[in-house]
Amino acid sequence: MGKTLAEKILIEKSGMDAKAGDIVIAKVDLAFVQDTTGPLTVRQFQESGMSLANPERTVLFIDHAAPSPNANLSNDHIFLRDFSRENNCILSEAGDGVCHQIVVETYASPGDVVVGSDSHTVTAGGLGAFATGMGSSDVAVAFGLGKNWFRVPETLKIEVTGDFQKGVSAKDLILYLIGKIGADGATYKSLEFSGDSISKMSMAGRFTIANMTVEAGAKVGLFPADEKTKQYLEGEGRDSDYRPLAADTDAEYEQIIEIDATKLEPTVSRPHRVDNTATVKELKGTKIQQVVIGTCTNGRLEDLAVATGILKKRRPARDLRLIIAPASRSVLLDAIAVGYIAELVEAGAIILPPGCGPCLGLHQGALGDGEACLSTANRNFEGRMGNPKSFIYLASPATAAASALTGEITDPREVL
Repeated sequence: MGKTLAEKILIEKSGMDAKAGDIVIAKVDLAFVQDTTGPLTVRQFQESGMSLANPERTVLFIDHAAPSPNANLSNDHIFLRDFSRENNCILSEAGDGVCHQIVVETYASPGDVVVGSDSHTVTAGGLGAFATGMGSSDVAVAFGLGKNWFRVPETLKIEVTGDFQKGVSAKDLILYLIGKIGADGATYKSLEFSGDSISKMSMAGRFTIANMTVEAGAKVGLFPADEKTKQYLEGEGRDSDYRPLAADTDAEYEQIIEIDATKLEPTVSRPHRVDNTATVKELKGTKIQQVVIGTCTNGRLEDLAVATGILKKRRPARDLRLIIAPASRSVLLDAIAVGYIAELVEAGAIILPPGCGPCLGLHQGALGDGEACLSTANRNFEGRMGNPKSFIYLASPATAAASALTGEITDPREVL
């Protein structure tokens, strides 16, 4: 019997002929933390008495509170900087961008095992890496041993065929899927994406989908490493990091879910659950006071291009704040170079430094009582953006940009 992508990677990294349900000890190629979970991980690592197994593959990111909004968080940043200096590991500074985006730009490769103390570590699955979030103690173990234990997950194959309609994107696909199977529909399973829609999909789209697989409970969200992957890595100057990787044609899946992309519509997650989905036309007229375009889910150049195309030479609705949060310094520089940032600023947008920004409600873009935000981020839990008396809707960059023009949830096909 053939192997799924998850099985293939964990077999290679463990040296065991494993199958779904088995426990393996696998080599970890990259271990990282960010500034809200990182201090706890580092303290637990220090208490263990171990030394870093791979300092050059251990990364500390300052991205969730970047720049720091208060003294306590600034002290945490000092702590991480000191640890990095003392242990010769890598520090990604405030303003460099969100950990998940920088991991795919710089560190993760097809076939890698990547662990991070953040649930959206799954983003690197878009490159064909077994990338998963872990608790602070587990990441501390990976810091010290360079390996960890994993249960090989069962796999749901998501086969997507057909062309997307104009105004419909990868974000609409993943929101539709989460709404279909539920927030616990893939708990500790691998979601493996295939089909002609996937083979044609850009890497930005793949990263968006992989990023949100955890919102269905998935351990990993995996894409094959193919020609699109190769072109992406070449563009990042990492030609040598590419290798083709795909599941075997006779791999055994727990379930196969078929999706016809031609039938997908612009989709929104309603408060306060990601799986509480509806089509945009069902929510037409819902008033919003803020739009956020960016974050690790949809803060890439392709996303900013979509937003710019809709917002160019137009202004947001009265009393609406339009916030743009590029995912990394590289994305910001590219967006400046091609003119997107100037166009967005002229359209009335507020440009935030690369980082998590409003997504987690720690600083920047907090909502007032009773206000609603339409965001391209990945979570809309009660209080997620800093105020439990506010409401968060999730949507694609196209839907977000179209809605910014009207001040209410709007189908992007009406303005494209």
